[in-house]
Amino acid sequence: MPPEPLRAILDLARWAPSGDNTQPWRFEILDDHHFLIHGHDTRTWCVYDLDGRASQIALGALMETIAIAATTQGMRVEFQRRHETSESDTCIEAQLTDLPSVTPDPLAKVITRRVTQRRPLSAESLSPEQKQALALSVGDAFRVHWLEDSAQRWRMARLLFNSAHIRLTIPEAYQVHRDVIQWDAVQSEDRIPDQAVGLDPVGVALMRWGMQSWRRVDFLNRFLAGTWLPRLQLDLLPGYRCAAHALISSRHPLEGIDAYLAGGRAVQRFWLTATQLGLQFQPEMTPLIFSRYAREGRNFTRVEAALHEAQSVRSALNTLFPSEAVEAGVFVCRMGQGPTPAARSVRLPLERLLKESP
Repeated sequence: MPPEPLRAILDLARWAPSGDNTQPWRFEILDDHHFLIHGHDTRTWCVYDLDGRASQIALGALMETIAIAATTQGMRVEFQRRHETSESDTCIEAQLTDLPSVTPDPLAKVITRRVTQRRPLSAESLSPEQKQALALSVGDAFRVHWLEDSAQRWRMARLLFNSAHIRLTIPEAYQVHRDVIQWDAVQSEDRIPDQAVGLDPVGVALMRWGMQSWRRVDFLNRFLAGTWLPRLQLDLLPGYRCAAHALISSRHPLEGIDAYLAGGRAVQRFWLTATQLGLQFQPEMTPLIFSRYAREGRNFTRVEAALHEAQSVRSALNTLFPSEAVEAGVFVCRMGQGPTPAARSVRLPLERLLKESP
């Protein structure tokens, strides 16, 4: 195990968010002030991890969480990516420096409280002060675009409803959903517990039956309108019942892993700031991902109809947000007032995230 205070820093940092709670990182301790982050992406099996960008955003969120956690121990951290490593299996050096005068970052107090709420929220508008704090949180290199009024939220809800039809009708997404859900669980260390998905008991039961095989999913979709219930409960209703949707975009072209690492750092500060403000939060990444597949003309499924639907998602997203913001988009989410969910993903213990030095 790493020595204190490095252990305390990493024990807090492991709560960084990642797609489907995959935690695509391991730590290699070199000494009490120096360690490596070994990152790996999930592009080989996850249709949502286009070019590994989702995993890179998660790594960026981890880096920001480490930087915040370091301040609680009177330290600062500097990162250096090893350029000889590939984007799919990258390595980042982290060097800690003692800095007794550093002030603990207030966001450190909410790192473990940050959570995903997939159920409908209050439609009470965000205050100007909340919006300003959130806009400032992403830094000068990024900007926040908002959808707030009732008409905008309804259009976004319909877009989410339509985008969800893609993820629920392609076998490539089924394989991901099958592997990332932990059944009969309120918490999960390395997946999403079924109780946190956002479905009611009937929806969970249907999902569990269908997830036994792609043939069952296809049967539900063809003959029992199987996509309607989850799309209503997970997309249309939550998409409308919220205070706002937000798109975080880069002010510069998104080129290469370093741009997405920086984006992940901005996303984590944004999410933690929302938590600090007492807001609940849910990522909404699939429209952005399918839009990029469509924009670049890349096939992500053998289902021809889904490729055409992705083009429609792209067009709709570009009518809601400026097209240049969508192209430079890093993250889409919704937020609002609401209860903290009882069910949630937790994290692997630090011992299981450590890698032996050669």
